[in-house]
Amino acid sequence: MTTRTPVPPSGRTIAAVVVTLLAWASAFVAIRGAGEDFSPGALALGRLLIGTVVLGLLLARRGWVPPTSREWALLAVCGIGWFGIYNVALNAAEQHLDAGTTAMLVNIGPILIAVFAGLLLGEGFPRWLLVGIAVSFAGVLLIGVATREAEADVLGVVLCVVAAVVYAGGVVAQKPLLRRLPGLQVTATACAIGAVCCLPWTGALVRELGTAPAGSVAAMVYLGAVPTALAFSTWAYALRRMDAGKLGVTTYVVPPMVILLGWLLLDEVPPALAVVGGAVCLAGVGISRRRAPARPPVPVPREASPTV
Repeated sequence: MTTRTPVPPSGRTIAAVVVTLLAWASAFVAIRGAGEDFSPGALALGRLLIGTVVLGLLLARRGWVPPTSREWALLAVCGIGWFGIYNVALNAAEQHLDAGTTAMLVNIGPILIAVFAGLLLGEGFPRWLLVGIAVSFAGVLLIGVATREAEADVLGVVLCVVAAVVYAGGVVAQKPLLRRLPGLQVTATACAIGAVCCLPWTGALVRELGTAPAGSVAAMVYLGAVPTALAFSTWAYALRRMDAGKLGVTTYVVPPMVILLGWLLLDEVPPALAVVGGAVCLAGVGISRRRAPARPPVPVPREASPTV
């Protein structure tokens, strides 16, 4: 029996991964900058409207697969949670916390996805998942202590956890959708639903567009076109050509990238204890993804041959 040698990813696939991670890391910094001139709801609405337009143009080249009533319900959960509530909560959190601390807290999302998958998809609760939850919770507590010592608003920590929870719920809702519907269609539809949810902030967006400087408006356009539309497309491109587990691990580099970009572009660095807490959170996520070694089959003893 021959074993398949894993094929290394091509240069285009690696480039798609790099673009995705840079875009998602830069989003935290862009939100922090634009948040000085846009309120959380207005910024979320502007970003999602731009993302919907770009994704709609990409989707127009492809056919439409009519969703079933159950799929529409899951699309609503994904759009309202992952795109609507998530963006508003994230924008609000970054008005209380620096970009690096926010990124570290939101990256507990994968461990929450595992919890929701165990509850709703019947994937169970392995021992390492429970250990990882405990470790990540300790990291969140450390970040909470650090922000209190730094005289930052602990409300920002709560908003980050809310963002991570709805993000995780949206991903779990998305998983059954991708069995039949194209990924681009799912993303574009969920983004449009999120934009509809943010329409109550239309008046605020119009008012703030009239007073915001060009740099903040450009940051909002960037958030919609690059981290929302482009990055989801490059992520899907890479996911088709790489193992999902290996690709998922690459997101662990996002918080360090955000800290570096925040230091270079915003001249801000998270409190030292928050960095330690973030490292503990990510360690907990890594622990949660461990798998217990498979037990070797127990040999069945042969019956002794009768002596003659």
